[in-house]
Amino acid sequence: MAGKGGSTNLEKEQMFGMAEKEMEYRVDLFNRYKEAELNMGENSCIDRCVSKYWQVTNLVGQMLGNRPQM
Repeated sequence: MAGKGGSTNLEKEQMFGMAEKEMEYRVDLFNRYKEAELNMGENSCIDRCVSKYWQVTNLVGQMLGNRPQM
């Protein structure tokens, strides 16, 4: 039977794996974009998307912070 330490290590490995994948996706996206500057529509779209991303990130962080410890 696995103790609490085993599940904690598994969770850490999973979180590291997810962070690693996210970083790979960001690097791939960055490398595929070839234009030097964004146009006005792209800037506006990115501003809205980034704002929504941070809202959701903060919400998820709050939800994870409020979940009971196992």
